[in-house]
Order: sequence, then C-alpha cells, then structure tokens
Amino acid sequence: MRVRLWTRAFLIVPALWLAGLSAAAQQTGDPVADAARKAREAKKDTTKPKKVYTDDDIKRSAPEQAAPSAATSDATGKAAATTAPATGASAKAGDEPKEDPNSESAWRKRFQAQRDKIAKAEKELDILGRELEKSQVEYYPDPQKAMTQQNTRADINAINAKIDAKKQELDQLKKGLDDLEDQLRKSGGDPGWAR
Repeated sequence: MRVRLWTRAFLIVPALWLAGLSAAAQQTGDPVADAARKAREAKKDTTKPKKVYTDDDIKRSAPEQAAPSAATSDATGKAAATTAPATGASAKAGDEPKEDPNSESAWRKRFQAQRDKIAKAEKELDILGRELEKSQVEYYPDPQKAMTQQNTRADINAINAKIDAKKQELDQLKKGLDDLEDQLRKSGGDPGWAR
C-alpha cells in the first residue's frame, strides 16, 4: 500500500510541475512571438510617406509658366499677339518648342548620348572578356565534347570574333566622340560643353 502511494506521488508531482510550467509559459508568452506581433501592429499603423516636392519638381513646371508671361512682356503689341497664339497652340498640341541645335543643352545631350554608347560597349567588351576566360578553362565532362573543343576551339574562336567586332565598334564610337568635339569647335561652341 505504501508502494502505491509513493508511486502515485512520483507520478503526480512531476505532472503538476509540468502543468505549472506550461501555464507560466502561456502567461509570459514567447518574447520572439511578442516582438513579431508588435512589429506587425506597428507596420499596420504606419502611413505611407507623403510626396516631398523638391526644386527639380518646381523647375520642370517653371518654363511652361514663364513662356506666356515672356510673350506678353514684349514692347510691341503685335509681337505679343503673334507669339501668344503660337505658344497656346503648341501647348494644346503637347509639342514643346524646338530646341536650338547649337545650344549648350543640345550639345551636352549629344555628348552624353555618345558617352553612354561608349560605356555600354565597354561593359559588353568586359563581359565578352570574362566569357573568353571562362571558355579557356572550362571543363567538359563529356569526353567527346572535350576532344572536339580541344581540337577545334569553336567556342573560343566565336568569342574572339565577337571581341574583335566589339573592339571595332568601340573604336568607331570613340572616333564619333572626337568628331563630335570637332563639330562643336567648328560651330563656335564652348569646349566646356563637351564635358
């Protein structure tokens, strides 16, 4: 009888102890889960940031507003009358006034476009160089393909041909940049516009 009592005691006490631990754990909660819940709630409460207007946004709209006022400020009424309908018609059609091809902004755009083409060609040449290096050390697990590539070097020769073509294209683009600088100088533009 005493054995049964002790056996029950040994089984009941640990069971009560485990039940107490689980109840305490439920009350305190998991700190990671609590932090995740708080983060989700905070994310729901946040609002989207409002649009911040900068000088660039304002400058874009400023020339459109300045064009009609400049037209009306002419000394002669005839000039104001003839330019106002023209600007109004172009504004309605969505056409912007034509830019002078010899202006600073036009030259800078041309030079920037040419430099962008050169940078793109240089990146492509760099990629082809990496592909060539990879092809030269590439291992083919198929012995037939390895033997073929070892004898013909078709992959390497194809990449070399692409590299040569890209180098010629890059040389032509650089020559085009030099020609553009010559055109700028001949047109009487400031050499600083090429930068």
